[in-house]
Amino acid sequence: MTKIISLTSILDDIYDAYGSCEELEIFTKAIHKWDINCIDQLPDYMKLWYSKTLKVYKDMEDLMSKEGKPYRVQYAIEAAKWFHGNYISTKEEYMPIALLSCGYLQLAIASFVGMEDGITKETFNWAANEPKIIRASNIICRLMSDIAGHKVEQERGHVSSAVECYMKQYGVSMQEAYDELNKQINEAWKDINEEFLKPTAAPTSALIRILNLAKVIDLLYKGEDAYTQVGDSAKTSITALLIDSIPI
Repeated sequence: MTKIISLTSILDDIYDAYGSCEELEIFTKAIHKWDINCIDQLPDYMKLWYSKTLKVYKDMEDLMSKEGKPYRVQYAIEAAKWFHGNYISTKEEYMPIALLSCGYLQLAIASFVGMEDGITKETFNWAANEPKIIRASNIICRLMSDIAGHKVEQERGHVSSAVECYMKQYGVSMQEAYDELNKQINEAWKDINEEFLKPTAAPTSALIRILNLAKVIDLLYKGEDAYTQVGDSAKTSITALLIDSIPI
């Protein structure tokens, strides 16, 4: 899971800051094909990411095959192709593509691969159909990231943002856009809570995994972009979780 998150973070930078339109078109096609033979078509700085990504998923597949669960990795690969292959979008289609390209569905499905606790093929089918709890988590991930990174991204000419789209569509100020998008984030949290209060096709262990990923997003993007620029609040939380002892 750590490797997948790291590779996804690097990919985000490739699309946002480094790749030209021509390079990204070739890159996206290579991801859709998911074939190491495509690597020669890529610029050198993309080759390392492509080879490492395919190897990570191949290693996962080998491990799951030994446990009789190779189908799990196929779901993870399809989610990765779906996510990585849809970065290029028009402003008019921003939110549908943006919810997909935030990567939450990919990470949620990948997180199920090594789990026990009643995770079955039906669980992966359930997640792939983007149930309410995953869509709500997607909204939290996308909107909190867009709000936290908005000012910096506009300075570097990064146009695709829920904030910019809302401001232009409704003719409102930046703060008014922030306020409205935060309302949508709060509604998404209510949707997550609702999913825990009624029967679902997925086991509770899967719901908790989805919830925990959303909580990480909340920690990193509440009031600041602590993922891109790690500040004191994130450092304090990580230290408390992984280093400081718990009094008994």
